Amino acid sequence: MSYDGALVEAVLLRRYKRFLADVRLPDGTEVVAHCANPGSMKGCWEPGARCRVLDVASPKRKLKWSLEQIEMNHTWVLTHTGRPNAVVGEALRAGLVPELAGYEHVRSEVKWGDSRLDFVLLDGSTQAPWESGDAPASRACLVEVKNVTLREDDGLGYFPDSVSKRGSKHLRELQAAVEAGHRAVLFFHVGRADLPSVAPAAHIDPVYAAAFREAVAAGVEVIARRCVLTVQGLELGEPVPLA
Repeated sequence: MSYDGALVEAVLLRRYKRFLADVRLPDGTEVVAHCANPGSMKGCWEPGARCRVLDVASPKRKLKWSLEQIEMNHTWVLTHTGRPNAVVGEALRAGLVPELAGYEHVRSEVKWGDSRLDFVLLDGSTQAPWESGDAPASRACLVEVKNVTLREDDGLGYFPDSVSKRGSKHLRELQAAVEAGHRAVLFFHVGRADLPSVAPAAHIDPVYAAAFREAVAAGVEVIARRCVLTVQGLELGEPVPLA
């Protein structure tokens, strides 16, 4: 995924109201940037940290700047939660995820059950998009993407960084899909380079961790890939093991 223009390095002053951040640009100007991250952002921001912002330059936006990356532990962290789906979507369509290669159709933001899942992959025998709101009769592959940014004191990576009822709901939907004869994959998009492994954050959200274990036992697959961050763009890197 390429950015629409190079990122600008700035200094993060504060984050507030969940979606707002004050940053200082290189010329000393202080501006308000949109922080596209509804989570706690635990361990991936602090006042005075270096950050990277994007000049969106869109008349449809109230805020000119978008907060994209923050440096923590001498590592750039992808904090914009809208980017992982773009990165993974491009990789899926280009056949760059070997475990998920070979599907003819890749649909994004698909309503499935009571949720809207990130991707549904279909082979050539299934019409895409299907005409009704029901799930396709033939076997589909559901993919739900989660951005991992939490690094705890043990040096390992965890998801989620706060209680996530939505995340638990997605796991139940994936499990139900497997039980209905489909394939389902939880895709951990690891948004920083200093995480040697990833695990469900049972110490933060025990309900999610229990749902994760139950889903995996039922046949939901888990893929974890690191994201390579630059000022020009993002791309999937090496696999990351599960802890």
